[in-house]
Amino acid sequence: MSNKDLLGRRNFIKGFGAAAGVAMAAPALAVSEKADGVKWDKEVEVLIIGSGFAGLAAAIEATRKGAKDVHIFEKMSYFGGNSAINGGLFAAPGTPMQKQEGVKDSVEIMVADQLASGRGIADEALLRHVAEHAVEALQMTLDAGSEYHPYLQQLGGHSVARTYQTTVSCGAGITQPLLHECRKLGVHTHNRSKFEGFLVGDKGEVLGVKMRDNYHFGEDQPGKVSNIRAKRGVIMATGGFAQNVDLRMAQDPTLTAEVGCTNAPGATGEGMYEMFRLGAVPVHLAHIQSGPWASPDEGGFGYVSNYSIYNFPHSVAIDRLTGKRFMNEIADRKTRADAELNCRDAKGNALPPILITSYEDSKKHPNTKKVLKYNVGWKFDSIEELAKHFDVPLAPLKQQIAEYNDYVKTQNDPQFGKNMTEAKGKYIKAPFTVVRLWPKVHYCQGGVQINTKAEVKDSFTGQAIPGLYAAGEVCGGIHGVSRLGSCSIPECMVMGMTAARSMMKA
Repeated sequence: MSNKDLLGRRNFIKGFGAAAGVAMAAPALAVSEKADGVKWDKEVEVLIIGSGFAGLAAAIEATRKGAKDVHIFEKMSYFGGNSAINGGLFAAPGTPMQKQEGVKDSVEIMVADQLASGRGIADEALLRHVAEHAVEALQMTLDAGSEYHPYLQQLGGHSVARTYQTTVSCGAGITQPLLHECRKLGVHTHNRSKFEGFLVGDKGEVLGVKMRDNYHFGEDQPGKVSNIRAKRGVIMATGGFAQNVDLRMAQDPTLTAEVGCTNAPGATGEGMYEMFRLGAVPVHLAHIQSGPWASPDEGGFGYVSNYSIYNFPHSVAIDRLTGKRFMNEIADRKTRADAELNCRDAKGNALPPILITSYEDSKKHPNTKKVLKYNVGWKFDSIEELAKHFDVPLAPLKQQIAEYNDYVKTQNDPQFGKNMTEAKGKYIKAPFTVVRLWPKVHYCQGGVQINTKAEVKDSFTGQAIPGLYAAGEVCGGIHGVSRLGSCSIPECMVMGMTAARSMMKA
C-alpha cells in the first residue's frame, strides 16, 4: 500500500480533533505527513516525546541498552510533566519492604486486584507485564536516588499494603532523580519543544517528527519547526488529556470546566490525537477517573489528597446530612468517587462529606501540618465541636463512631466490608482532624492501544505501526473502568523501559 493511500484512508481521523473542539493554545495542531522530499534538519538515534515517568525511564533504559544519542523533548518550560506533581505513590508486589513487614503478596494478587477494579475490561496481559517488572522499575528509582517513607500504605482496592511513597510525598521525588540520572548518562533534554506531527515513510512507518522550538504554552509563539529523523523510532510518552475540557466533555458531558482537575496544565492530549491520525486504535476514552481523596477547599492535587490517601484506612467518611458512613473508605476510586458525588443536601445540592481521623494517627503523615496550616483541614478537641462546625447531627455521628471503633476492635466491618488490617489499634478518638472530600478529574484510562512490547497498534492492519512506541497515560485500555491508586507510576516506568528495549532490539 502506498503512503498516499495510507494517509488517504486516514483522513477521516483528522475530523476527530475538530469534532471534539480541542481546547488548546495556538498554534493549531499540525497534521502528520509523508516524508517524501522532506529536508531533515537533524537526525537522532532515539527520540522521546514527554519527560514524565515513562519518558525518563525509557531514556535511561535505552542508554543502558547501548543507545548513544537519546533525546527527550518536553513542550513545557519545566521537565517532569504531570508526573512531577502526582502523589509519588508506587505499587509493586514482592518488595523488600513487604518482606520486612510480613506482607504476603505476588504478581497474581496484584493483577487480580486490578482486574476487579477494571470491572471486566482491563487488559490482563499488560497488567501482568507491568506487575512482573514493577520491582525492577522501583529499583531504577532507588538507583537514581529516590527516597521513600519507611512504611508501606494500603490504598483503596488493594488487598494488601504494597505502596511506597516518596519522602516528599509527590512525584518529583522520582522525576528529579531520574532526570538527573538521564543527564549523567548523556541523554539530551529539550524543553519548550512542542511535538507537531509525525513524518512517515511509504509503508506508513514513522521516520521522524516535526518539532516546534521556543514554544510557550498558552501563547501564540511562532517558533521554528524542525524536521527530526529518528533512526530507531519514536517513543510517545505524552500523558493524558484531563486538562482538555472539550475532549473530556466529548466523552463525559458532566466533566465541565466547573469540575476541578489535579493535573498539570500541559495534560491536553495532542500527542494522542496525532497517533489517532496515524491510525492508532482509540480505547476506553470515556473512562475518565476522578480522585475521591481530593478537597473542594484547595486547587489542583493540593495537600489534602496525599493526606487522605494515607489516612483513609484508619478513618471514617461521614455524610454530613445523616451523620453516618456512606462508603468503604478503601474501596476502589470509582466506587468512592461515585459515593461522594451522591452526598447531597435536602435540596439536592452538593454537600461535600467529611473524613474524620484521630489526630494521633493522622499526624504521622507530613501533610497533616500543611493541611492545618493552610486551612484546608481542621482540628477539633471534641465530637460536639466537630458536629457543630459542619452541621452534622450529633447523636447519629456519636453512634457511628462508637460502632466503627467496635469494627476496629473486632477487625470486621459488617457495614461496608472494609479491610480493617491497617486500622488495627487505630480508634477514632479526640482530638480529631477533619477534611472535606469532593472528587476531581485525575486520570484518563483511555488512549491509544499498545501491546506488551509497547508497540502502537494500527487500527487498519491490526499490526504494530513501525517505528512508533507509546508508554504511560497516553495509552488506553490497560486499567479498564477504574485504575487503582499507585499503579500508574509502575505502569509508566515499566512500559517506558519496555518501549526502549523493544526499540533497541528492532
